Amino acid sequence: MAGIPEYWRRLKAKMVREPLPPEDIAAGWALGMFIGCSVPFGMQLVISIPLAMMMRVSKVGATLGTFITNPVTIFFIYPAQTFVVNKILFGGSLTYSRLAETEWTWAAVRKLGAEAMASFFLGGFFLAILLTPITYFAVRRLVVAHRSRKGKDNVKT
Repeated sequence: MAGIPEYWRRLKAKMVREPLPPEDIAAGWALGMFIGCSVPFGMQLVISIPLAMMMRVSKVGATLGTFITNPVTIFFIYPAQTFVVNKILFGGSLTYSRLAETEWTWAAVRKLGAEAMASFFLGGFFLAILLTPITYFAVRRLVVAHRSRKGKDNVKT
């Protein structure tokens, strides 16, 4: 089983080797991040891939960017985003422990009530607003730096 460094190396390799301009690669990843944060788990790829195709940006990035929310991370991200927004916007009737114990299925979130649903969707949107530009600029920088190094290597040989 590969560890986090190996996972990051593979992810970076997929990112920098795409035959697209750095801006299109970064835009695909940012799109995936936005969809991954703001759209509930299970519907993300259905939205991100067609959008990436329409926008002519990285489909790989749009796919892998959605994986910020996955079967492991939703049990940390969803309660946190819901809790924070609930405290800030609604006065905080939801406890973190109650949210952490939630299964994060549609039925379970509906049982929490309208306030929890609103907090969940607004929390996802705020997380998307925060992480999307960070993703875009980080990915673009990685791709440009990689291609710059690769170009220098080709000149030396």
